[in-house]
Amino acid sequence: FIDSKMNSRLDPKTKNIYQEYAQKLISISKKQVPPLFVGINGCQGSGKSTLAKFLSDTIKNDHDLKVLSVSLDDFYLSQQERQKLSHDIHPLLKTRGVPGTHNVELMKNTLEKLAQRQTNFKVPQFDKTSDNPFPESEWILIAEPIDIVIFEGWCWGIAPQNKTQLQKPVNQLEAERDKLGEWRNYINNQIQTHYQPLYRYFNHWLFLKAPSFDCVYKWRLEQEKHLASTANGDETSIMSAGEIRQFIQYFQRITEHALATFSEQADTTFYLDKKRQITLS
Repeated sequence: FIDSKMNSRLDPKTKNIYQEYAQKLISISKKQVPPLFVGINGCQGSGKSTLAKFLSDTIKNDHDLKVLSVSLDDFYLSQQERQKLSHDIHPLLKTRGVPGTHNVELMKNTLEKLAQRQTNFKVPQFDKTSDNPFPESEWILIAEPIDIVIFEGWCWGIAPQNKTQLQKPVNQLEAERDKLGEWRNYINNQIQTHYQPLYRYFNHWLFLKAPSFDCVYKWRLEQEKHLASTANGDETSIMSAGEIRQFIQYFQRITEHALATFSEQADTTFYLDKKRQITLS
């Protein structure tokens, strides 16, 4: 069933656009051998997970199709694994978020199993309140072949930058803690070597385009307040406003790169205003 709380948060215009897009995906899926892989890119707080859930619920509710909604976030490495990366490669890799802090081998295996429409395997889930993956017992079991895979992620689908683009820091974090550019070059290499090869699975790309990176702080703050309201008393990993302002600097380079380039490769772009309303598509 469609989540009534989520539905009530969507204004009629947005809901209609999302419904039309769901019908578009259904039409595309009927013209090809399943599964249809749909990639959704958008900055933090742009509404990727809300859209992915709406599409999944709508398609499941109206049609006899098996839909799986997956988040790139669910493939984050554990704190212990990121601690090792921070020691072996660069201290900034301790913080989850950028390419290189995901379990790409698990991601590759998961996508391949979905592409082959295999069953009896599990898709990971990540607990942001504990900053660690949930136990495997709480992962999603794929019991039936999947017809449509909706995969959303803030940097999903992004291409690597060139060496010239990597030379200058884009913010205080890079200027002070990545003076030699080792962190951003490592991230860029991860995109090129491990992430980009996985894009081949995807048939259709959607871009939720924010007006600018300036919106990310406000949207991410709203996101954290929602996370705090669902933390069940465990708020050890809930960030303050100041921590969020620092945290989003990890995402700025790739987000601005996406804002400048991703519309060119996306099959569909939803242009958002500062209130996350779709202005045109």
